[in-house]
Amino acid sequence: VAMSPQEPSLYTVKAVIILDNDGDRLFAKYYDDTYPSVKEQKAFEKNIFNKTHRTDSEIALLEGLTVVYKSSIDLYFYVIGSSHENELMLTAVLNCLFDSLSQMLRYDGSWGGTHGSWGGPPRKNVEKRALLENMEGLFLAVDEIVDGGVVLESDPQQVVHRVAVRGEDVPLTEQTVSQV
Repeated sequence: VAMSPQEPSLYTVKAVIILDNDGDRLFAKYYDDTYPSVKEQKAFEKNIFNKTHRTDSEIALLEGLTVVYKSSIDLYFYVIGSSHENELMLTAVLNCLFDSLSQMLRYDGSWGGTHGSWGGPPRKNVEKRALLENMEGLFLAVDEIVDGGVVLESDPQQVVHRVAVRGEDVPLTEQTVSQV
């Protein structure tokens, strides 16, 4: 059965991308084969960065796709959907990812929770250094929010909680004495 382009679908997200302030990829997860090769993906990422990094808006139509985005210090966060996708749904995914990362990286660039170090003032923004030091948590957070292009969660509190629980599922041999 052929789907018309306007027919609703659970597969709302085509990609989640995080670029640095030079437009270089820090994280990218594509959920379909719109851009099948890494070369095509990086060309697309350069294109969206060039079109968005100097603007104050939060949405763009580019290459037949809806792009919602926000920047924070030295990072650019993008959620990509098809041209007929609901911008509010894509923005909810974007805000959930950003707010989840903000909460997880709140103190001194280390994950919150019982095992984090609490030195340093709380942060409201996400920055490149803290993100690079905590890529595992980023991967877990994205997997909690979107699975195969389907939006699973839009509540950052739930995402942070699930990431913390999954982070504690480390095998006993890999735990430090303080975690046991």
